[in-house]
Amino acid sequence: MDTPISHSPSTLTTLTVLMPVHNEARTLREIIRRVFQSPIELDIQLICIDDGSTDGSTDLLTELAKHDDRILLLRHDHARGKGAALRTAIPHITGDIAIIQDADLEYDPNDYPALLAPILAGEADAVYGSRFITGKRRQVHRFWHAQANHVLTLACNMLSDLSLTDMETCYKAFLTDVLNELPLISDAFEIEVELTMRLSRRNLRLYEVPISYHGRTRNEGKKIGFTDGLRALLAIVRFGIIDRR
Repeated sequence: MDTPISHSPSTLTTLTVLMPVHNEARTLREIIRRVFQSPIELDIQLICIDDGSTDGSTDLLTELAKHDDRILLLRHDHARGKGAALRTAIPHITGDIAIIQDADLEYDPNDYPALLAPILAGEADAVYGSRFITGKRRQVHRFWHAQANHVLTLACNMLSDLSLTDMETCYKAFLTDVLNELPLISDAFEIEVELTMRLSRRNLRLYEVPISYHGRTRNEGKKIGFTDGLRALLAIVRFGIIDRR
């Protein structure tokens, strides 16, 4: 087991936001505005990874990056998946802390202070934002979507010996040193499982905090479906039993 990575809170002054983008032209301007207006005191680097978008997201990101040097734009020629996008971005992180941010409006950057607080206090090496811990407010979830999430989280907890309430959450914050050392290989949404399993094998301090959530429907562009749940179950077996690096 590795020892926890120690940082003095006073040395953590910069944040990198990792934003995979695939056909999110409708929400890009607004989510990027919210990222830079989040109520935190850290300097922000935003890495946008255009994962083969075909809806105009590429041109929009190019325009935004040209006028704001805080934005770094990386591109995939074709859609490779969320995991591949994050793996492409990780070597370019300059922040002391990294947060994963979806490009839609389901997750609110106003929750950054809550996510960052345990890390900035020197208490945590990674923090998950849970949609199921009672907080200030949360949107009522679709029943079967919530149940599928609970099943996947339970299965992951059993093999990782963790007690998470929301393994599939997008909002995951890490000390960058921690993220750099994880041997990630996933291309698609199973990256959520792999991140959790890899973290569980290190002697790290992992926290959860409540976050708000504004879920989309299929008609509004939600991309995760039933087959992604099956892939997540296979990933839990793979990274929980077979690939234990």
